[in-house]
Amino acid sequence: MKDIIIIFAAFFAARLCSLAFSMRNEKRLIREGAVQYGKTNSLLLALTHTLYYAAALGEGIVRECGMDNIALAGIGIMAVAYAMLGYVIFCLRDVWTVKVYIAPHHRMERSWLFRTVRHPNYYLNIIPELIGVALLCHAWYTLSIGLPLYGLVLIKRIRIEEEAMKGMW
Repeated sequence: MKDIIIIFAAFFAARLCSLAFSMRNEKRLIREGAVQYGKTNSLLLALTHTLYYAAALGEGIVRECGMDNIALAGIGIMAVAYAMLGYVIFCLRDVWTVKVYIAPHHRMERSWLFRTVRHPNYYLNIIPELIGVALLCHAWYTLSIGLPLYGLVLIKRIRIEEEAMKGMW
């Protein structure tokens, strides 16, 4: 179980680094007059994400899971998900935040990824990340209950983002 916790902590630390980058961008965007959309949803999404991680780790501890092929599959899925997060952040750079902000002269990303997959951060990072962390920790209850609940909050987020960006596509 110790190696699972170490790997879990490493991925969680990477998530915290992306959050620090987001907060830096958020402060600048606010100074530039950006408007936040879906504030309550953003708080709920952050809470749900944190609870999902905690539930997965807690379930893994209770199950006394160890490193096996399921955990390795989870690590692989999370690695790809985090690589996608890195690519999304690279593409969006100065406008990437974990919240929905629209600046007065907001730049729309039109790279191949964003033309091919609408909302790649959600579909190629967050959802696979949550599946991966559940597999890493053998967290079957978290996966089967937590992922659909997270999905409800994420669907609302996507609708908020779509509405905020209406006319920009």
